[in-house]
Amino acid sequence: MARRGSSFGFLGRFGRSEDLRSVDAALRTFDLHPSLVPEGVKLALVNLLKDRHGENEPPPQAYPPVAALFAYCVLGGGAFAHANGDEALSDASRRVDAALAHGSGIDADIVLLSHHARMIQPEVVELHGIDIDQG
Repeated sequence: MARRGSSFGFLGRFGRSEDLRSVDAALRTFDLHPSLVPEGVKLALVNLLKDRHGENEPPPQAYPPVAALFAYCVLGGGAFAHANGDEALSDASRRVDAALAHGSGIDADIVLLSHHARMIQPEVVELHGIDIDQG
């Protein structure tokens, strides 16, 4: 079975695909309004999930962990903790450290995406010592 493509719909309203609606809902859960995230970045997040799940559509429970890590990178520690609590902050911070140590995987891709989209908070970059080789 071929992988189904994502759709922004007509004028961003009609026919929007379920995967993009799922990303929007997951981002809202972690206090990051979807309108603050460019559609191309949301599409990249969906594609990271689809790559991880092969030919199968990502299950609904796959979206929140991706949104949580992305929201942490975009909001920064203080705003993320205020909205989601210290436990969620600790988990997101641990995931960034593990992604940087491993250097690959979906969490590393999410950190890289937030950096290349110029959405990552400078405090997150400094706290975790993120240094993306631009060469």
